[in-house]
Amino acid sequence: QVQLVESGGGLVQAGGSLRLSCAASGSFFSIYDMGWYRQAPGKQRELVATITSGGSTNYADSVKGRFTISRNNAKNTVYLQMNSLKPEDTAVYYCHCHYTTYGPTFTSWGQGTQVTVSS
Repeated sequence: QVQLVESGGGLVQAGGSLRLSCAASGSFFSIYDMGWYRQAPGKQRELVATITSGGSTNYADSVKGRFTISRNNAKNTVYLQMNSLKPEDTAVYYCHCHYTTYGPTFTSWGQGTQVTVSS
């Protein structure tokens, strides 16, 4: 079982920056893909960015060029550097991962951290 704890959310002005962190802990063999999702009020949860254990990344079109996902495998931590924030980035951001426990692949979700961007 993997527990994910997000941190770094908050309130910023448009054009500002935030850095989200997500630390994984628990019993697992290996964490493979990690990513960030977000859900705005009245909207579906959407994928923001993903990163593989090897460092390959993918981003939603809406955040390309502004957000950067990275990870520290030794610390089992994934980060999301968010620059040039826009009011439409306001959402609860959730950390997600795929992991194995010497067998099948499982998924885990964090509790979410609020990001609010004022205009």
